[in-house]
Amino acid sequence: VLVVLRDGRKVIGVLRSYDQFANLVLQDSLERIYVGDAYGDIERGVFIIRGENVVLLGEIDGDLEDALPLRQLSVQEILQRQREEAEEKARKDRLRSQLLRKQGFCVDFADNDLY
Repeated sequence: VLVVLRDGRKVIGVLRSYDQFANLVLQDSLERIYVGDAYGDIERGVFIIRGENVVLLGEIDGDLEDALPLRQLSVQEILQRQREEAEEKARKDRLRSQLLRKQGFCVDFADNDLY
């Protein structure tokens, strides 16, 4: 199964147990990280997930997954790409905040318009 968590992580594994609160136990699990047209897998083993963190749970079709035009990278390469993507997003967010601030908008919760 594939489980998408509230923080955006995607975990793939064999569903071994669940309860009425949607708490899950996955065996032979791995965390899959997608960046652009590439992905990387980090082995996690037995993974216990609290139900409140589950956004989506679904079965994986192996044939359709193999047909996707994604290439697998090593853990180090995908983590580096993920860092670069996060830095680029942070840079764009800072630029957007500066432009909005110049127009008189308060864009951060920590900043207020009382000063």
